[in-house]
Amino acid sequence: MARFVAIEGSEGVGKSTQITHLIQWLQDQQIDVVQTREPGGSPAAEAIRAIAIDPTYKSMPDKAEVLLMFAARADHVENTIRPALARGAWVVSDRFTEASYAYQGAGRQIGSETIEWLERFVLGDFRPDLTIVLTLDRQVADGRVIARGQKDRIEVAGEDFYRRVEQAYLDRAALNAERTVIIDASGTAEAVHQRIIAAVQEYLF
Repeated sequence: MARFVAIEGSEGVGKSTQITHLIQWLQDQQIDVVQTREPGGSPAAEAIRAIAIDPTYKSMPDKAEVLLMFAARADHVENTIRPALARGAWVVSDRFTEASYAYQGAGRQIGSETIEWLERFVLGDFRPDLTIVLTLDRQVADGRVIARGQKDRIEVAGEDFYRRVEQAYLDRAALNAERTVIIDASGTAEAVHQRIIAAVQEYLF
């Protein structure tokens, strides 16, 4: 049966590493799986991503940012996610709509009501079967971001921004507990991977 999994969390929590491990585990279970990301995940959405995160556009209004995110999401869903699910594949996405609640709704302080309206307009009732939110001490996460090198337009937001983002993820998880699980991303990559596999098995198998 096709399943849609979104991996969420603020910068530096280890999403990329854990997505790689999860994809390999699913393939080991003989599951057809598509790996994707947001913003991006389809040709048009990737073009939008290039604009949305480009530090050249540091004066971009917050309203423009959130509209770009949902424009990319609309194309991503119709041209990547839905076709994959229709053929029976699993889809694992690095971020989805919860990121907009966290980053634009809370981080940029646009408000959850606007995000809810855009979500209904763009997605209707389409949601991930499971959203996994990775959490990590902010200092540890910041160290990882610094080690990666140059930051994009969104990564340069300040400490207050990221406090709002992280709290929004927790608040959203509480509101959608039937399809959201919070995973402690501290410890070894293998330990975190095992926590994620346990959640996937509990919710989706």
